[in-house]
Amino acid sequence: MKKNILLTGIAAIVLLFGMNSCSNKEESNSTETTVSETSANNSSTGGGAASVKDDDSQPNVVKVASGSKDHTTLVAAVQAAELVDVLAQSGPYTVFAPTNAAFDLLPKGTVEGLLKPEKKADLQNILQFHVTTSMYSESMFRDGLKLGMANGGSVVISKKDGKLMVNDANIVGHVTASNGIIYVIDKVLLPTQ
Repeated sequence: MKKNILLTGIAAIVLLFGMNSCSNKEESNSTETTVSETSANNSSTGGGAASVKDDDSQPNVVKVASGSKDHTTLVAAVQAAELVDVLAQSGPYTVFAPTNAAFDLLPKGTVEGLLKPEKKADLQNILQFHVTTSMYSESMFRDGLKLGMANGGSVVISKKDGKLMVNDANIVGHVTASNGIIYVIDKVLLPTQ
């Protein structure tokens, strides 16, 4: 009698685990299909962090800039330099974003020349001179603060009489993004190296 109860108990356990195992396998296959389908969908759209569709969360620095009519030249430059996915990642970033008018102050033909594929390294260097991989709120800026930039160079913050500058560019506004903060500037920052 004890032997029958023991065998019945073992059979029930095997049956129970067997059913859960099959159930988990089906769930696992379902998950694998979903992940594969998602990967296929992402690869068809170009993939990368910038291709993620999310209309509910606060926009990242790329989406903020893309939504600004005053930053179309900057957005075109970021795309030509293939830095969109980098700036769409989690960061945090502090981005000094020159306006279209700031790019217009450069010598004629400069922007067009930098957008050519053979000038991609130069363009990346200039754009990376506008980004630091930390998030600095305006309250953290003090006169003479030196910031290391993504290209290895550095900029200096000036704060006098309520006026805020980065190198010789005026900071005219700022927007917070999900992965950092963007400071709108009136001149393009040019690396000295």
